[in-house]
Amino acid sequence: MIIVTGGAGFIGSNLVAGLEQAIGGDLVVVDRLGTDEKWRNIAKRDLAALVPPEDIFEFLDDHRGDVRAIFHMGAISSTTERDADLIVRENITLPLKLWHWCAENRTRLIYASSAATYGDGEAGFDDDDSPQGLAGLRPMNAYGWSKHAFDRRAVRLAASGVHPPQWVGLKFFNVYGPNEYHKGSMKSVVAQITPKIAAGETAKLFTSHHPDYADGGQLRDFVYVDDCVRVMLWLLEADQVNGIYNLGTGAARSFADLARAVFAALGQEERIEYIAMPESIRDRYQYFTQARMDRLREAGFPEQFTSLEEGVRRYVKGFLTAPYPYR
Repeated sequence: MIIVTGGAGFIGSNLVAGLEQAIGGDLVVVDRLGTDEKWRNIAKRDLAALVPPEDIFEFLDDHRGDVRAIFHMGAISSTTERDADLIVRENITLPLKLWHWCAENRTRLIYASSAATYGDGEAGFDDDDSPQGLAGLRPMNAYGWSKHAFDRRAVRLAASGVHPPQWVGLKFFNVYGPNEYHKGSMKSVVAQITPKIAAGETAKLFTSHHPDYADGGQLRDFVYVDDCVRVMLWLLEADQVNGIYNLGTGAARSFADLARAVFAALGQEERIEYIAMPESIRDRYQYFTQARMDRLREAGFPEQFTSLEEGVRRYVKGFLTAPYPYR
């Protein structure tokens, strides 16, 4: 049995689809579906169980010894969430309890960290998971801080000998791809601008308020969700790998490049308009992210990552413009 928390969410549902195709077997999703269309993210899956998050530990205790691995993708993932107590409960307290359950029951744990732990990037994007390396990072929002706090606790617990037989934290960079439609304003820019471009509108991107970056020249490490799934499936086989690792492509690209890729995928001429960045985010806006991928390579991950142009093409043609856009 493999359990995916947040398994009806964006990355989680893509992982469940990948697990179903690669290994089959008993797959369990722990998540809330709510009242929107999020259920469609798992509508094609043949699940052994769908468990409400509040029942996870009762379920785990009932299936003690049956669980091969837990992928903990569930979290409060909004970078604009203001309820810090909620973030602590969901992003620190709950995963710590899950960590201890996995340690006691010798169950492998792979969990979602975030590139938001790097803050404005002044300290770089090196996934040094030593206590000293982590201590220098300064996240800019409560979400990033919560992920960073758990990473630091995981490293301390691992050093003390209290840890699952395999534990891996993945610092996801700017992930895009199918099944993110329920995320509202937190959807990727690809998902936000494709319907507008397809309808004949311009692509609207933020102006820059940094002298080193042109309008639309803000840089991100955009990674296609299929690549994230391939890494996690590889980790399931590479049970000797432990630690915290970046998960991006290692190549920073601009938002203007991303918009051009969407126009190309739709076979349209480029039409980009620059609009003022909201003042509410100007003082905590990241102008550059780029994952250092050396450690994941050194750990043995052999595959190449999808280029921005190819990832956008697959997403736009295979999902965003398809009659049924869900995986």
